This record gives sequence, C-alpha cells and structure tokens, in this order.
Amino acid sequence: MRAGAQAAADADAAAAPREIVTRDESGRITIRAVRLDTPLRIDGALEEPLYRDVQPVSQFIQVEPDAGSAATEPTDVWLAFDDDRVYVSFRVWDSQMERLVATEMRRDNGAIWSGNDIVVFVLDTFNDRRSSLSFTINALGGRSDGQVINERQFNPDWNPVWNLKTGRFDGGWTVEAALPFKSFRYGAGAQQVWGFNAMRVKRSKNEISTVSRVPRAQGQQGVEQPVFAATLLGIEAPSNGRTLDVKPYVISDFKTDTATGAPVTEAHGNYGVDAKYSVTQNLTADLTYNTDFAQVEADQQQVNLTRFSLFFPEKREFFLENAGIFSFGGVPVGSLNSGTSDAPILFYSRQIGLDAGRQIPIRGGGRLTGRAGRFTLGMLNIQADADPAAGTLATNFAVARVKRDLFRRSSVGLVATHRSAVADGRAANVAYGVDGTFAFFQNLQVNSYWAQTRGDLREATSEGRDSSYRGQLLYTGDRYGLDVERLAIGDRFDPGVGFVRRADMVRDYGQFRFSPRPRRRQRVRKFVYQGSFEHIANASGRPDTQRLVGETALEFQNADRLALNYTRSFERLPAPFQIARGVTLPVGTYEFDAWRLNYNMGQQRTVSANLTVEAGRFYNGRKTTMTVARGRAPLGRRASAEPTYSYNRVSLVEGDFTTHLAGTRLTYSMTPLMFASALVQFNSGTRTVSTNARLRWEYQPGSELFIVYNDERTTALSGFPDLANRALIVKVNRLFRF
Repeated sequence: MRAGAQAAADADAAAAPREIVTRDESGRITIRAVRLDTPLRIDGALEEPLYRDVQPVSQFIQVEPDAGSAATEPTDVWLAFDDDRVYVSFRVWDSQMERLVATEMRRDNGAIWSGNDIVVFVLDTFNDRRSSLSFTINALGGRSDGQVINERQFNPDWNPVWNLKTGRFDGGWTVEAALPFKSFRYGAGAQQVWGFNAMRVKRSKNEISTVSRVPRAQGQQGVEQPVFAATLLGIEAPSNGRTLDVKPYVISDFKTDTATGAPVTEAHGNYGVDAKYSVTQNLTADLTYNTDFAQVEADQQQVNLTRFSLFFPEKREFFLENAGIFSFGGVPVGSLNSGTSDAPILFYSRQIGLDAGRQIPIRGGGRLTGRAGRFTLGMLNIQADADPAAGTLATNFAVARVKRDLFRRSSVGLVATHRSAVADGRAANVAYGVDGTFAFFQNLQVNSYWAQTRGDLREATSEGRDSSYRGQLLYTGDRYGLDVERLAIGDRFDPGVGFVRRADMVRDYGQFRFSPRPRRRQRVRKFVYQGSFEHIANASGRPDTQRLVGETALEFQNADRLALNYTRSFERLPAPFQIARGVTLPVGTYEFDAWRLNYNMGQQRTVSANLTVEAGRFYNGRKTTMTVARGRAPLGRRASAEPTYSYNRVSLVEGDFTTHLAGTRLTYSMTPLMFASALVQFNSGTRTVSTNARLRWEYQPGSELFIVYNDERTTALSGFPDLANRALIVKVNRLFRF
C-alpha cells in the first residue's frame, strides 16, 4: 500500500464508529483506546471499573499450530490512557495452570521470550508500519522490552521506564502495565493514530496467537513486525515538550593486578553523568560525560578454529539504544542476529572505548537519533582518551546516518564514519556508503549497498580495492525459502569504526529451503529440507573457499528440533595458519567433509539445552566436536544454572590438540528488578579461569545499584589456579526526570 493509500485508510479508520473493536471485510482491525479520569492502580488485580464496564479486545487468532483458527484459550486485553500514561492490561485465561511455564524474572533475559508462557504487546507509535516498541511479560512479572527498526531488526537493549504488576486468579493470570508518555516518542499532534498488536504464547501447547493476524511463516517474531498491526485510535497524547532525563553516577573500585610480579592493590573513585534531551517531538539527543561501563557483563568466550575474526556483541547501554538506526545494507546492528553475516558492519561500536579487550577511557560525547518526516537520522560523536598502557592516542569517533522511507516498506540511505589517527601509525580513517532495502509482498526482500573506505583523505581510489558492495534477494515463506547473494570486499576495505570478518573476497551464495507440514500433525509440526552452496574467491578470481551444505530437520509440536547436516568444504590457505599453540597448517589447498547431528530442546522444558555432535575430516586430519549450548536447569524457584560446554579434538599431520571451553551462568532472582548472577568460564586454549559476578538492583524506575566482582586466574601452573587480576566495583546511578 502506497503512502497516500495508507493515509486514506487511517482517515477511514478515524471515522469508524466509537466501538472498542471493529473488523472490516478485509480483516483489518481497528481498536479504540479509552480515556481514564483517574490513573489505574498498577497491582495486577484488575478490579477497577475499566475491566467491568469496557469491552476487552479478544478473539485471538492462531499463528501456530492451526494458522487462522481461533485460539484454544481466551485472552482479554484492555487499552486505556490518561494525561500521563498509556495502560495495557491482560486477563489470560488458562485451563491448565498446573502446566504454566514461568521460570525467569530477569529483565531482558532471552528465556522469557523463548521458554516461558508470555503475553506481548507492540506499539507502532509513528504509525509508519516500519518501526515499533515491543513489551514482553511472563506470569512472574519478568519483562523484556525492545525496539524494532526496519520492520524486522529487533534491538532488545532499549530499556524505557515503565511500571508492571502481574497477578493470578482462579483460572489464569493477569497483567497491568503503565507506560509514561515521556518514556517513548510518537508522531506530532494530540490526536494519535498508532499501530497495535498483542500476542499470547502457551508453551504447553506450543500455541502462538495474536489479535491482528500474522502469517504463519513469520512465527513468534511476526507480532513485532508493525506491517501486521491493527490500527489504534483514540489516544490523546501530551506534547513531549522539552523532556530532560539526567542520570549521574558514582563509582568506587578496588583492583589487584599481578602483571608486574607481586600483587598490587589500588583503590579508585570516579563520577560521570548521562543526559537525554528531546530536541523535538521525534528527535532525541543523548549526552555523556566521563562514561563508565563497569557494570557490563563479561563476554561469553569462544573457541576460534578459523583464520578469521570473531564477532562479540555490544553490551554497553549507551551504544545499544537506537543502535538499529545505524544498520547499513540490511546487516543487523544491535540485534539478536548481529555478527551472523559475512557482510561488513560499517559502524561497530565496540571499536570505541575498547582495544584488544582492554577498556579505554571515554571522555564524553553525544548522539542524536530519531525521525524527521520520512527521514530517519542518527549522528554520533565520541571522544576517547589516550591510554599509554595500551599505546593509544586520544581518538575521535564520528558517525552519521540518514535514511529515507520509500513506498510502504522500502528505504534508501547514506552513512559516513570517521576515526582520527591512532598510535600505531595508521592514518585517519573515513568510510562512506549508500544502501537500499526494498520489501515486496509479505516475504520478499532485496538488500543492497555500496561502500568505500579511505585510510588517508588524500589517497586516490585504488581500483575497487578499498570498496565493498552487496546484493541479496531473500524469500522467507513458510513452505519455501530462498537466499541468493553476491558480496564483494576489497583487500584494502577497512572501516575504522567497523567490523570486517574477512576481506579480499567475492562471495556467491545460494540457499533453497523446502519445509512442508504433514497433514496429520501428531508429533511433527514441520519437515525441513535445505541445501546451500557458497563460493568465495579473491579479487583476482582465485577460489579460496567452497562449501556445499545439505540439511534435513524435524520440527516437533513441543518445540524440539532434530537436524542432520552434511558439509563438504574446500579451503585454500594463502599463508601459514596457526590453528593452535604449537600447531601451524602450511600453505596449500584442503578438501574435507563432516557430519553434524543437532538436537535443540524446547526451552519450555524444565531442563533444556542445544546438543551438537560433529565428526569428520578437517584440513589434512580429523576433528570431533561436542557442544552443549543454551543449557538451562532450575535450582529452586528463584535460581537457575545455564551451563555451556565445547569440546574439540583435532588430529592433524602437524600435530594433535584438544580444546575445552566450559562455563556456567548462575542466577538468583530476588524480584523482577533485583538479581545476582555469576558467569564462570574455563578456557583451555588461554589456560584461564574467569569469574564475573554481578548484583543488579533497580531500586526505583531507571535508577540502579551494581556490585561487580571480576576474577581472572591462570591454570598454566600446577595446583590451584594463580591469580592474574581481580576487582570489586560498586556503582550507583540515579535518574532525574524533568
């Protein structure tokens, strides 16, 4: 639907009768919010007149397993507002409360979304059918919130201030949520037209249902795509004016380091402040001074048996909010899928304030993000301090992103990044590019970009060696899927504020999927057959990598998945490759193949994990791999363990080696806003044991206390692991809203 037609449809909806829910002949749903004279008491009891006198939104429609049928369990939703807040309430009827799955209270923990009974509501506050705000709640009051950018890219690290309570009644559970208007942005004018959708997931039945129908191919994520949302009328929003949030912090730490021999313990203290200011109704400025990220959880360690760089996701709050605005060329940034593509990321915020895992002080900076009409804008400027110990100079980082909406679901845009000179002799770096994302029908999408980098502003273009381009065609239907891509990256393409896994390559890729559903669905919900071919050559046309993959899988009604995968590989090593300590593969060509068996247990199970076994040839020898990922086991009502383990046994002509990477995250949740966790990891490759323990307490909305203990020990010597370094950190911040 073109923009004019969309506006006409919205105008027609605005003229609809003042009923709570109306459905037209095409199935389009219009919902009207109710104004309240007095604020709701957020206690989860649903005792106010609203719930007695106002018709709820109900009649949820199944997405899975019987798409288009009525949900098997009733769910009621109320939408209301007053001068300061929007209210969304649920009454979730459940005839099998003894089978209710509610295991997680930590905010933004993935187990809420993937393993618990939940309700979700989504608000498209600009009614642009492209962006939305998502709120997920389970019966314990565990919450997850996030932003959707470009219709499909989800950023789970947007954390607005909002209030929530859950409750239970004889026959189900309840939710009351209050969202201050000051916590999010929306279109101009008092009379608002938004998009809205709600979803319920009943884990014991693996049933997904929504208010406004979502195609089965989109699954659980479909509710977050605003193109499928109902129209929400009636909300009268206050002008955001010049809202100002100020969040100062103070921090104290005690650190012990043995790098110079005898342990040295030092104490430090510091302070800083973050501020958020609404420049206009739709543009927000974020400012930071003396930025500190001590409360951030440690990275999950990885074993790398390739010759290319590993991707570690951003975890620092300042860079996470609105990160999706800076995505380029269809490559996710600040989302659950970040780092899964070979395509480069032009803005990778971990280049700021980090160097080889070491934190570099950040003096301060600012960011401007938001919308101006049909344009989406993102600008960032950060000044990092010098760090003589790391050998870095004071460095400036700048990013500018502009994107314009086209038609109903497409866009074109520009991006530019700059990094000043660094101490290792590298000149200032500039990257710039143009991209386009074009969506057709429900499941067809085209992503494209062209970009170039310069290590010296006076340097001339070097015949494409410093450029990159991509063209990708995606079809993501329920029964059929197709992914065709050409990606080229020059050997001198080096964005100074970006991430490139592999340069000097021209990659041709194709994947086809056939996933029929059986007519009699007693145990199996879907069969999956897919195959892919990948060919990577360098700029001169020499083949460097070829990979042929075939997979067959069963997706069960209980959310388990069993897959068998065969991979045949060709690799050319243009230079010696040190794959492990004391083991180096020589230059040459290698052909090898392997089988992999994978069983993913549905996360609604009491004990769950993803289990993988792989065996086969590997370069000029053999490799056996066993992996336990996304493990979870309860330790009482409020505690859980999330173990992981990776084992690689490799036998090559040049030598044999074995790697072990083991870890677990132990968590105890006192309330949905207070928890303690410890991530303990052992890496045989680096011969270290590390511990990152945190207490996080949101003592009032938007204000937090952190107590963090970090400990790293080496296992290189016999006996108990020797201390390398440790730190105890206490940090407290306070949100002031004006």
